[in-house]
Parts: sequence; structure tokens; C-alpha cells
Amino acid sequence: MLSMRLFIALLLGTFLVIIGWQSNLFATDTQLPPQDNYADYMWQVHQNERPIPTHILTQAPTENDGVSAEMVTYGTLGREAIAGYLASPQNSDRPLPGIIVIHEWWGLNDNIKAMTRKIAELGYTALAVDMYGGEAAETPEKARELVTEARNNRDRLRENLTLAYEYLDQEKNVPTIASIGWCFGGSLSLQTALLFPKTLDAAVIYYGGELETNPEVLKALEMPILGIFGELDQRPSPETVKKFEMALQSLNKEVDVYIYPNANHAFANPSGERYNPEAAADAWEKTQQFFSDHLR
Repeated sequence: MLSMRLFIALLLGTFLVIIGWQSNLFATDTQLPPQDNYADYMWQVHQNERPIPTHILTQAPTENDGVSAEMVTYGTLGREAIAGYLASPQNSDRPLPGIIVIHEWWGLNDNIKAMTRKIAELGYTALAVDMYGGEAAETPEKARELVTEARNNRDRLRENLTLAYEYLDQEKNVPTIASIGWCFGGSLSLQTALLFPKTLDAAVIYYGGELETNPEVLKALEMPILGIFGELDQRPSPETVKKFEMALQSLNKEVDVYIYPNANHAFANPSGERYNPEAAADAWEKTQQFFSDHLR
């Protein structure tokens, strides 16, 4: 009798394993549970979106408005030339403050180039870096592929940011340098600050997916930091943002953090479903004032 019960239990267990295996085999991406992974979270957030050019492009300044812009090579990684988008006011009689502009997970596309020209119009030399080796995503699936590949080579990301800093410092002779990034680029804006803790003059983080909260890591930072986040975001969550802010405050660092109510991840991107025009406009005003206060 005992052997028969054991046989039935084993048979039932095998049946359940087979059913579970078949469920996983035929499940679609949208049926799979979210994983604790930045690229997967970003895919879920943006899976119904496309990075289409928006009204930002029509509002962004051009050469007719006194802004020059062009693709430039700002360094070499291995044997590969790295090209970025450089924009600055025309006919400036002095070197202008430099800003490293870091794209979101879609890549260095027309929207980021337009934002770079908007920053340049304010009186800065703005360099939009390329973290994807010349590629940009048109679909969430491609963006997930590109951001995963980039994040799997952190050393290359850091080397890229270092080249951008050195290009502005040595080639353009800018008097001060700041960084700004959105989404994937928000995390890299903080990474730029950690790479140049004593010489970067300011850093702006728009809803960066990864925030360092360890005071031992953050204590080296000497620049003012502006953080822009959404209350409904989960990467980073408001709780993580608060830990980040409190860690910097405990070190007596100069930090301003804003968590916008009812705003989600990528709320400042007008091409996305989560665009919040009121929060985006207020954040942009704060960003302009921050640069004006800290870059000379």
C-alpha cells in the first residue's frame, strides 16, 4: 500500500512539472512576471511606445536661431571612433560652460539632439554622448537589447564618459563642466559625478534607474546635485530616492531633490505615454536655474 501511494505521488508530481513546463514554454513576454532587472522594467514601462519626434523638435533652436550643431568625434574606444552631437551658440567671444548630455534608453536620437540644442541656446557648449556605438532604438525590444549590451560593459560606459569630459575640457577649453541625463542617462549622470567627484561642477539626474545610496561611495562628491523624480516610478522608487537624498544630506552635500506627485518614469519625455507636461515644465525651469546658479 505504501509503495502504491508513493507511485501515485511521484506520478502526480511529474504531471505538475510537465504542465508547468508547458505553461512557461508557450507564455508570451507580456505573460511573464516582471524580473528584478533594469532593462526588463524599462521594457515594461515603454513596451507600447515609440520614440517618435515630437513638438520639441519644432521648438528647438536651429542655425537660424543662432545655435550651431554638428556630429563630432570626441574620442576613440579601442579602434572605434565615438561620435556625439555638439551644439553651442554661434559667435561666442569666450569659452562657454560645458554640459555632457546623456541620452535615455532609446539612444542618441532626434529628440535628444533637439534637447541638446535647447541647452546650447541657454549659453552652453552641450555635447550629447553616444552610449550605443552609433545605434538608436525605434522599438522597445531594440532598446532593451542596446541597454542590456551597454550595461553589460560598464567599463566601456565609464571610458566613454571620461572621453566626453576630456573632450570638453581639453578640446573646447570650457571653464566648467556639468552632466545631465534622463532614464538610463540619469544613472550615468550620477556615474559621471562619481568618475569626477572633485572636478565636475554640477550634475542633474532625471529619474535615473539606479541610484547609489551608500554614503561611503557618495562622500567623495563635491558638486551640487539636482535630482528630478516621479512619485509613481519604481526604478528608482520614492523610497530609494529618499535614501539617496538622506545619504547626501548626512554628508552635508549640496543636493536638491524633487519627487513630482502623480508623475511616473519618463514623465519629461513628450513622446511617451507617461508625459506629464506640468511636471516636465517645472522640472525644466528648475534645471535651467540650477545650471545658471552653478556654471560660470
